[in-house]
Amino acid sequence: MPEPPSPWREFLVALGAILPEPVSLHCVGGFVVSFFYGLPRPTGDIDYYTAIPANLNLEGLAGRESPLAAKHKVYLQRVAVNNMPEDYETRLTEMFPSRFRKNLRLFAPDPYDLILSKLERNSPKDRDDAVYLFKKLDLVPEALQERYQKELRLNLAIPAREDLVVLPTNLDSQGLVF
Repeated sequence: MPEPPSPWREFLVALGAILPEPVSLHCVGGFVVSFFYGLPRPTGDIDYYTAIPANLNLEGLAGRESPLAAKHKVYLQRVAVNNMPEDYETRLTEMFPSRFRKNLRLFAPDPYDLILSKLERNSPKDRDDAVYLFKKLDLVPEALQERYQKELRLNLAIPAREDLVVLPTNLDSQGLVF
């Protein structure tokens, strides 16, 4: 996608203009599923896992209560409870690479990492996103299982609970079976 639709485009341009230095956001959530992977569902925020540099007050600049959010009716939100596979950074893809390069760069995880990032929360919306990604991108269940075992399982608070979601018997060719 060459650039995000309105009001996201205007919000991101305005944010880039007020950032005191270049920022990279590792995005997750509905914004990525919708605007990078094409699921037609509304979202009012850009969830991000990591901001580089980490010392900027992005909540004050563009969070839910910021003047920027009041103007554009969308906002940034740091995801506090989220686990990403260990090597996810090596698989990030820049979203809208030709649009915001000067001060703001948005990155999306690959679809397996995005699915695994939703594992602990395991909400109905997260499960719908996972099924959509599996179907649209023809993902391989064994690849998800392997990445889970190698890069995520040991970092989870209750891995035995998440094992029930990504065990091979709970994966089929259509995606996750919950």
